[in-house]
Amino acid sequence: MTEVLGGLDIGGTKCAAVIGTETDGGIEIADKIAFPTPSAPEAAMTRLCRELEELLARHGHPPLAAVGISCGGPLDSRSGLVLSPPNLPGWDRFNVVAPVRERFGVPVGLQNDANACALAEWKWGAGRGTQNMIFLTFGTGMGAGLILNGRLYAGANDMAGEVGHMRLAEDGPEGYGKAGSFEGFCSGGGIARLAAAMTVEWLAAGKRTLLAADRGAAAGITAKAVGEAAQAGDELALAVMRTVGRKLGRGLAVLVDVLNPERIVIGSIYARQRELLEPAVMEELRREALAVSLQACEIVPAGLGEQVGDAASLSVARLALEGRQKERTGGADSG
Repeated sequence: MTEVLGGLDIGGTKCAAVIGTETDGGIEIADKIAFPTPSAPEAAMTRLCRELEELLARHGHPPLAAVGISCGGPLDSRSGLVLSPPNLPGWDRFNVVAPVRERFGVPVGLQNDANACALAEWKWGAGRGTQNMIFLTFGTGMGAGLILNGRLYAGANDMAGEVGHMRLAEDGPEGYGKAGSFEGFCSGGGIARLAAAMTVEWLAAGKRTLLAADRGAAAGITAKAVGEAAQAGDELALAVMRTVGRKLGRGLAVLVDVLNPERIVIGSIYARQRELLEPAVMEELRREALAVSLQACEIVPAGLGEQVGDAASLSVARLALEGRQKERTGGADSG
């Protein structure tokens, strides 16, 4: 029977168990069960393990090779601890690896969600074939997963890649607790806050916009609404997206200059709004980044699309399995 990889995704509002098998250069998601995140971590892990067992039973109990856990940080991947993530109140130094390892008796790995997505895109998506790749989440928040010299780079204490905290302007929408940050400009919430502020100014100048078609103020504006209005040619929404594109380009320029990657893979909003964002992104990149470094780097949307979240935890399982195999052969840890 084909060995399968198991994945557990722990989010602030939703958890999911997934199983999949590697194909020639890719990943096939076989099945998935999702449910609202319980308030207690013990209950969440019990349910996740039970659902993973259910998935295996549905498919004839194939051999389980490894399990990967993807969770928002901060966390300690080496000891398997989740360290009080802001979206998981009560998860204070909670060991998520131990109960899974005890239940299934296979290698179990833990990574933050950005690192997990980076691994998935590197192994099976738009980052295949690279040795130096950056993955940017660009969704609810802005975070990065770093593949450097053919290895996941997590830093001294799993905090590498927190690019959303970088300040790109003295003032601007708040993200990651900092006004004018990369996440403030380049995230779903950041785009909505930027659009809301610009809408107030727009209406005060007597201009019309689809973002306030009901003559109300800027309340209720979402990143999705901004994208739809921009696609429809709304002048204000297009201005918002140009601003976001320029700030994205400026953040990318820092990464290009400092890390000299072959490829930067960007998920979620960029993948959906590439046509609107790319011109401003590339204009800013050409202005800000070192030309020699930029020539060596491709900027591409995520290749796994909406599947990246499911593939992420499975890629952590693959990393854990590779680590076990290297231990047995006396090789170095895969990082």
